[in-house]
Amino acid sequence: MSALTPDEGLPSAEQARESLTALRHEVAKAVVGQEETVTGMVVALLCRGHILMEGVPGVAKTLLVRTVSEALSLDHKRVQFTPDLMPGDVTGSLVYDQHTAKFEFHKGPVFTNLLLADEINRTPPKTQASLLEAMEEHQVTVEGDPITLPDPFLVAATQNPVEYEGTYPLPEAQLDRFLLKVTVGLPPRAAEVDMLGRHAAGFDPGDLAAAGVRPVAGARELQAAQTAVEHVHVAPEVLGYIVDLAQATRQSPSLRLGVSPRGATALLRTSRAWAWLCGRDYVTPDDVKALAKGTLRHRVSLRPEAELEGATADGVLDGVLASVPVPR
Repeated sequence: MSALTPDEGLPSAEQARESLTALRHEVAKAVVGQEETVTGMVVALLCRGHILMEGVPGVAKTLLVRTVSEALSLDHKRVQFTPDLMPGDVTGSLVYDQHTAKFEFHKGPVFTNLLLADEINRTPPKTQASLLEAMEEHQVTVEGDPITLPDPFLVAATQNPVEYEGTYPLPEAQLDRFLLKVTVGLPPRAAEVDMLGRHAAGFDPGDLAAAGVRPVAGARELQAAQTAVEHVHVAPEVLGYIVDLAQATRQSPSLRLGVSPRGATALLRTSRAWAWLCGRDYVTPDDVKALAKGTLRHRVSLRPEAELEGATADGVLDGVLASVPVPR
């Protein structure tokens, strides 16, 4: 994306940052205790990436996506992934029009700004694969002709970490398409008491306007922010640190699959977005550390013997972060 001038009516980078920073406060009017997930969605939007949210049912994953789309003035759609879902149910399909005697393409729910792919691991690989082109190329090909998706475009997919019966685990190729994977955990006691108090006072998850959720940013702010993030400086020492982290995962005895070069590039992108959100135009090693687990945990694969010993992807990454020297 090329730099945009003020004459084009776009907000400044500072105004865009303030608007996106205000997003957390706006989302908190409807969703309690999920600041990390909100931040992950903002980082994914800034990097033109996608996010995989893992959490048990009932932790407001769907409400979170709806609230973020409302606060950002973006269109959103939800697809419930089931075993009988077909690729055309996601991307769209050709329908014969008797009046024109021609086939016309009817766009599927993927033609939106925020697509909630609910329980993505409950649909077969053929349907999962229907999202690959949309996620990577931001387009859908119909009869050989590409159709561009709206901009911005983000897939926020969810999966249940404890119920695997009747599921189709995402292959590494598709996991790698997600910029971030965040764990949507249970809220702490105080946050849950606050949530129950809101429901007792009449909070309706289906009526976000009544909860006071208002747009604080939009596509213009996101466009200005994306341009600003691309100009965040990364020193050669920090680039070397990212590569050292990736290579350390490839040499870890607990992993059968380490971080690929695409994963290292993803960590560079998320670190730049986080540095910009923090008000800086340069990346520090702490920015890399802050986004390392969210960016890399789904890009590594444990050895079976390590799993039997109780190892986790996050635990291995903690060890890598502790062992790789930090540039000063």
